Amino acid sequence: MTIERRIRSDIEARIHSGEWRPGDRIPFEHELVATYGCARATVGKALGTLARSGLIERRRKAGSFVAHPQVHSAVLAVPDLAEVITARGEAYRWQQTVRRDSRPDDCPDFPSPALLIEGVHCGGGEPFALERRLIVLAVVPDAAKASFLEEAPGTWLLRHVPWTTAEHQIKAVEASPAEARALGLRARSACLELRRTTWRAEETVTFVRQLFRGDRFDLVARFSPGTGSAAPFSGR
Repeated sequence: MTIERRIRSDIEARIHSGEWRPGDRIPFEHELVATYGCARATVGKALGTLARSGLIERRRKAGSFVAHPQVHSAVLAVPDLAEVITARGEAYRWQQTVRRDSRPDDCPDFPSPALLIEGVHCGGGEPFALERRLIVLAVVPDAAKASFLEEAPGTWLLRHVPWTTAEHQIKAVEASPAEARALGLRARSACLELRRTTWRAEETVTFVRQLFRGDRFDLVARFSPGTGSAAPFSGR
């Protein structure tokens, strides 16, 4: 085994074992040179390969860090973010920031009465996505009694309310200063915005806007020709 390959294998093993967690700094290049007794170019080549594979992030003047794994979700699915984050081996937490039993002024066409819930989905101790959700209380009256302090409203709805139709609107957006702070990003960082409305028969159940870090989430679907449908596909 070449020294370059040994460096890569050792770093991969520490990441996959959980010894080095997402966000952890890996040794500086000069430290790896001393550890393995090799040229700096050999270390740089090994780190470059790891970066291209998505295992580490190389930051100019800051060093190299264990990358946060990117989440893949089917475009036509209605995912439970608690399950998505837990499935990738990270601790999940929901933090509610706003609850108001009234329809907001910026959604005049949404059925009333409505419950507004805002909060943050966290994974591995860090913000993962922001959520702003409206629930139609005439269709889901039990939502008025649910606290949503520990369980996210999307998780609760999937367990309690069957839905028949959903519509996604997906686009790339820049995070506002407040959104960037909440997600731990720099202002105007690229994010993925998902807007989804779900219905039960002809009745609107809920509308949600979720804002994801652009470097942590993408949407994937595998289509069958001529069927007009898509099946979930988890790739890479």
